Amino acid sequence: MFLKKLSLNNYKNIEASRFDFDAPINCFIGNNGIGKSNVLDSIYHLAFTKSYFNPSSQQNIQFGKDFFMIEGQFQINNKYEKINCSLKKGQKKVIKRNGKRYGRITNHIGLIPLVIISPADRNLIIEGSSTRRKFIDGVIGQTDKDYLKTLVDYNKTLAQRNALLKYFAINRTFNRDNLEIYNHQMNELSEPIFKKRKAFMEVFIPIFKQRYDSISANTESVDIRYYSDLNKSDMNKLLSQNLERDKILQHTSVGVHKDDLDFEITEVPIKKFGSQGQQKTFLIALKLAQFDFIKKIVNVNPIVLLDDIFDKLDQNRVSQTIKLLKNKNIGQIFISDTNEDRVKIALSSTSSKYEIFNLN
Repeated sequence: MFLKKLSLNNYKNIEASRFDFDAPINCFIGNNGIGKSNVLDSIYHLAFTKSYFNPSSQQNIQFGKDFFMIEGQFQINNKYEKINCSLKKGQKKVIKRNGKRYGRITNHIGLIPLVIISPADRNLIIEGSSTRRKFIDGVIGQTDKDYLKTLVDYNKTLAQRNALLKYFAINRTFNRDNLEIYNHQMNELSEPIFKKRKAFMEVFIPIFKQRYDSISANTESVDIRYYSDLNKSDMNKLLSQNLERDKILQHTSVGVHKDDLDFEITEVPIKKFGSQGQQKTFLIALKLAQFDFIKKIVNVNPIVLLDDIFDKLDQNRVSQTIKLLKNKNIGQIFISDTNEDRVKIALSSTSSKYEIFNLN
């Protein structure tokens, strides 16, 4: 997987930029606010059809403009693929592959395997369970289209059941038969989601631990625990047992949409007891394990985006992270940072060719 060309028009604060990439490591250096993270985000956008930092598509259009366009040329298994993503105000986003528009945007997910590591990843530790579920779904979804379709169907059914519960409350009525239709659908859809998440975590956790040990030089023990309501019972029983609660809350209180991950360091929550450096190392190991998992499944090196990740890591861990990336034969890396010297020192530990784009 190799990005050869990238062009941006009216994307966030970038009016027009063109880049050609020949090196396996590409570094965007510049002051805060100059747009280096936006360049990385545009690459993410081409892979996932949305921004990593701002999911509101309209807000990714440069202020005062009425559209944005991103275009990338990728080399995938000796074949070139041109991906175009554009949006005009008031219209739907358009994703094209080699000039042909996708019927369903979800059909594009997985074509460009990609892993991003960013300061925004700290939300995985400090935010609620939905952020961690999105991480699980993002990894599995890049490698399993059936999982992605089942998840979309489940979320639609969940929204319909919640709307019905709210309707019952507003109109002071209740129809069990109508609710049972959605209960049955959620039961059918939740089981494969749960099984695939559980199977994924069983493979992923050992990979993650190995990555953390490599970065931290075995100085701390870490673990991840997967929690799901379906570990206790099947979906039908859960919905039946919590019916009265759901009627009061006006939404579905149990199911795979409540799954969560518990991140631990030395057997305590890293959210409460981990230092900033430990949390950052944890997140980097998490994302590198994501890379390993995707590569194992699709047999393609995902593109890696490292967005300003070295700010709170000591130089030794910075160099160690870069060394790990190249020792694992990662195909192409894009780095953004404010400190050119710091990046050069880190890259001195690898013999790989690199190019620096100074956006200042």
